[in-house]
Amino acid sequence: MPANRLEMLKEMVVQNPSDSFARYGLAMAYANDGNYELAVEEHRKLIETNPKYVAAYYHGGQALEKLGRLDEARETYRRGIEVSTQIGDDHTRSELEAVLEILG
Repeated sequence: MPANRLEMLKEMVVQNPSDSFARYGLAMAYANDGNYELAVEEHRKLIETNPKYVAAYYHGGQALEKLGRLDEARETYRRGIEVSTQIGDDHTRSELEAVLEILG
């Protein structure tokens, strides 16, 4: 990813920290660059500001797995399953259930 895109996303988050889409984009940019620590941090901030943004649980869990933090990944997936069930997002719930089952 070009640094200018990453910088643009950072600036968007600075300007509006509660912009879920910008924060999600920043988290994904970090993950795509292999910076999983920062990706996890951004996913956690996203979940704090918008706990119903269920994609953050999936991708946050994936980043935790890449870091070898499997217990944290499992917990993130479980919380995502709870939230996606509450909001009726069956598709995301099934994806979270599948990765949790694979992880064991």
